[in-house]
Amino acid sequence: MDYEVIVVGGGHAGCEAALACARKGHKTLLATGNIQNIADMPCNPSIGGSAKGIVVREIDALGGEMGINADKSLIQMKMLNSKKGPAVRALRAQADKITYPEEMRKTLFHQENLTVLECMVEDLIVEDHCAKGVILDDGTKITSKKVILTTGTYLKADILVGDTRRREGPHGEKPSNHLSDCLKDLGFRIIRLKTGTPQRILKSSIDFSVTQEEKGDSVYHTFSHDCEPFYDINDQISCYLVYTTEKTHQIIRDHLHESSMYGGLDDIEGIGPRYCPSIEDKIVRFADKERHQLFLEPESRYMDEIYIQGFSTSMPYNVQEEMVHSLKGLEHAVIKRYAYAIEYDAIYPTQLKPTLETKLIENLYTAGQINGTSGYEEAACQGLMAGINASLSLEDKDPLVLKRNDAYIGVLIDDLVTKGVRDPYRLLTSRAEYRLLLRSDNADLRLREYGYQVGLINEEKYKNYCQKKQKIEELTNYLKENKVTPTRKVNDYLKSIPSTELKDGISLYNLLKRPEITMQHIEHFIEIPYTAEIQEQVLIHNKYEGYILKAQKEAEKMIRLEAKKIPENIDYDKIVNIASEARQKLKEVRPTSIGQAIRISGVNPSDISILMVYLKKGGSDERTRIYSGTK
Repeated sequence: MDYEVIVVGGGHAGCEAALACARKGHKTLLATGNIQNIADMPCNPSIGGSAKGIVVREIDALGGEMGINADKSLIQMKMLNSKKGPAVRALRAQADKITYPEEMRKTLFHQENLTVLECMVEDLIVEDHCAKGVILDDGTKITSKKVILTTGTYLKADILVGDTRRREGPHGEKPSNHLSDCLKDLGFRIIRLKTGTPQRILKSSIDFSVTQEEKGDSVYHTFSHDCEPFYDINDQISCYLVYTTEKTHQIIRDHLHESSMYGGLDDIEGIGPRYCPSIEDKIVRFADKERHQLFLEPESRYMDEIYIQGFSTSMPYNVQEEMVHSLKGLEHAVIKRYAYAIEYDAIYPTQLKPTLETKLIENLYTAGQINGTSGYEEAACQGLMAGINASLSLEDKDPLVLKRNDAYIGVLIDDLVTKGVRDPYRLLTSRAEYRLLLRSDNADLRLREYGYQVGLINEEKYKNYCQKKQKIEELTNYLKENKVTPTRKVNDYLKSIPSTELKDGISLYNLLKRPEITMQHIEHFIEIPYTAEIQEQVLIHNKYEGYILKAQKEAEKMIRLEAKKIPENIDYDKIVNIASEARQKLKEVRPTSIGQAIRISGVNPSDISILMVYLKKGGSDERTRIYSGTK
């Protein structure tokens, strides 16, 4: 059996990688341990959230599947931070845990050039440091030109509860027990990470009358830039807010030694997620807090199960019973599934190129939690980029490497390959220097051109994108060309807003710059024959124009540094006077540009100056070929 691409793993990264390769016309195999677990949501039943929601919009803009699949299966939708600035707004959907994977399976099974095979991959076929295919647990060999590993948390997975350790995956499945050893034998640095999940409670056993209801938004939203909403705005399922109590905290303190993390097991190597800690961690690290916020989230329209967001733990089952029953409204709650922690192998991500191809083995790509990230969205965007770059390589085209000012996807991948990870990496708005440029509302304006160039955006979608750009320009010019003069009628209206009276004529575009003036106020003076979406783009650019231009100038400085390429075969041992720590970090990361080298922890400005002088003097004439994503 021969394929152009083999994708190992059917999670969110694997789905995007396989679809990208197949849609670009390459014969692709998706190898997964259990077809029923494709696009599974073993943890939080949601898509999006702070920063993550922007990533889903970016995936859609590039031609990926997660956004439209979430739109098809959501049971509640909200725009987070809607009262704050546009840089931090992000969509978050409660996804239906049954419908989401069902819809993704349909998409995969109907995709031309894609075969889905239920099997267990245990080894790689590698010849002369080049991936040639995979070996299944029954000894079957399947060859390919490219291999993409998206194994999630299944590499030597251990379920941890109290003082017990079970070698199994999230749903009790058989984990991959040999693939990480294969990677280690090939020279990869393997790290051990840990994450966890909370209990699932029977909805019918909760007293919601003493909780705070959290409804979906009363206006429609979509992750997809191309589809109308699939859901009924009046038929969204509510979430509910509760808090831990002093009794909860006391139970945890009394039984802390029984938690897997705090004494239950003494052989735990994995480091847990810093930004999504277990409830034990919260009680220990934030001992001064009287209570912690928890959300009761529905898992599906077809299941009587509620997910307790923020209550993950590795306590024994009997202690979990006490903990859950200490929460207001859950005194008589029935636990359908207990919480657990999971420990698993991952590769240290500085061993990857910005394309997500490994440095050690040619034609081998990795994406998702195997790279040290957490979250469905982080996994999906890596899978998409790995699929795009594997396909471009097959086509002998330059790869697509998104810059930090292009997308949160660019921020994530650059952080991974440049800085590495200590704990499971989670995207945050604070990680992006240019977050005013990387907004939810302009994901298509930033990335659709790239999606079209790589072949994942069809002509119809591209035409709609071009028309949108044209209309934004038209409305901007329309407002600049039309002016308002200081008549009594005009000034009386401005005073009623209230806004300062005019003394001279002013363009409507400049009038809109006033903080209190909205598009609705402008429509008092002139008709605006453009959609709300077009008006929003013009409004945001108008209000934040100075800040946006400043961010763009800062980004241009970074781009100039990114353009200063570092030869792939540079010998850092030949560079005299460079600090020993910097030398070690540069040899580990092997940055492709001065811009990337600057972002490496442990490399100081003095080291960069020495490196630049060395390159200027002709340390090597060879150059790497990296498509930076410049439009």
